[in-house]
Amino acid sequence: MKKISFRNDVLPLKNELYRLALRITLNPAEAEDIVQETMIKVWNRREQWDNIESIEAFCLTICRNISLDKMRKMENQNQSLSEGEHDAPDQSYSSNPEEQAMQQDRMQLIRQLINQLPEKQRSVMQLRDFEGKSYKEIAKVMGISEEQVKVNIFRARQTIRQKYFETEKYGL
Repeated sequence: MKKISFRNDVLPLKNELYRLALRITLNPAEAEDIVQETMIKVWNRREQWDNIESIEAFCLTICRNISLDKMRKMENQNQSLSEGEHDAPDQSYSSNPEEQAMQQDRMQLIRQLINQLPEKQRSVMQLRDFEGKSYKEIAKVMGISEEQVKVNIFRARQTIRQKYFETEKYGL
């Protein structure tokens, strides 16, 4: 086992943890709080680091669990979540403003469709398509089998594809 350093091994994961928390909560401020809580929990368990095979999977699992706990609390309190999506349009797509607007609308629609997915499908899709994790790593983080990861990714992609084409064909 390699010696794990908080500064060199854990802190560089903060952006990845933030993206996972944001994908689950859909709230940037809440995601930042979750990353802080995750870092504190990881630090408080530093005696266990020598027994951990993958510090990244360990951190992602803690982050996911904290995010899900926060979501459950918010649902129990019937609080609404804010979208928090303030992305700039993709300037590289085309110099034509109409093309840029259409591309931005498509991306916003896809984000909305992803946000409507069940939590498990949304999480596996985030880890696979946006974070580039392997099926094995996702299975470890999510606590499910690799086959279940593949099934959830397939179902998520199918759902998004179907709803996207329905929306494009018939409108909202």
